[in-house]
Amino acid sequence: MTFRDSGRPARWWVGIDGGGTSTRALVADADGRVLGRGESGASALNQGVEQAWRHIAEAIARAGVPGLQLRDCALGLGLSGTGVPAQLQGFVAADPGVARLALVTDGFAGLLGAHGGRPGGLLISGTGSVAEALLEDGSHRMTGGWGWQIGDEGSGAWLGQQAMKVAQAAYDNRAPRGTLADSVYAVTGPTREELLAYCAQAGQGGYASLARLVFESEASDPAAAALLDAGARALDQLALSLHPTLPLALAGSIALRLAPRLSAALQSRRVEPQGDAVAGALWLIQQQRTITA
Repeated sequence: MTFRDSGRPARWWVGIDGGGTSTRALVADADGRVLGRGESGASALNQGVEQAWRHIAEAIARAGVPGLQLRDCALGLGLSGTGVPAQLQGFVAADPGVARLALVTDGFAGLLGAHGGRPGGLLISGTGSVAEALLEDGSHRMTGGWGWQIGDEGSGAWLGQQAMKVAQAAYDNRAPRGTLADSVYAVTGPTREELLAYCAQAGQGGYASLARLVFESEASDPAAAALLDAGARALDQLALSLHPTLPLALAGSIALRLAPRLSAALQSRRVEPQGDAVAGALWLIQQQRTITA
């Protein structure tokens, strides 16, 4: 965890959950009463530090709390991309002057929210994918989360990339052309040049936006159904390598949609999360208030 304290008192306590698609804010007062919620665009650090701080500020402002000033906020931040030292350092250096901040990965914030700060595991698959656990001895373990460019198997971005590969193979007559390939062409355009142009600018969010086409094509295209099975197997591997017995919560739109395809071993460990990542981020900064008071 990265912690910074300006020495000024905080008036508002804010949890932030920031990923590759959106940023959510949960604003509370000093007594822990929730005052409002807001949402903005992506704040994953691999998409830029300036964008991250801008969307964090927008999400907090959209919570609609009268008189709220960013400089008077204590922020608990669960952000994608904090595992890359340069991104983490750049984000902290660009701090606009908040009263206090505590920064962890978005996965760890989700883990804290899911089990109320107690031992357990969390399997996350949304735009990206990762599995994290808080062990009985208080240590933290993580598997996956290597980023959409080379990892994040079983995530929305990964499914979108696989859908693009299906479309390219069909274009080349290396594989049958089915409804999934046709759905991709409807988004990108049907020519080689249009497919290449889409890939050149897609990024994490662009590929993740194609994931819905895989689910929509499941019933009509065996290639789509096979991708969903492969995504579920990838999530199984993430969770099983994390810990074999801890209670496991699921989070993220893709994880929840793939849940019926997960192995029986994972199903037997599954529990409903007590809270989400933004609640976990708020819990984190509230704990720091207690520790440093």
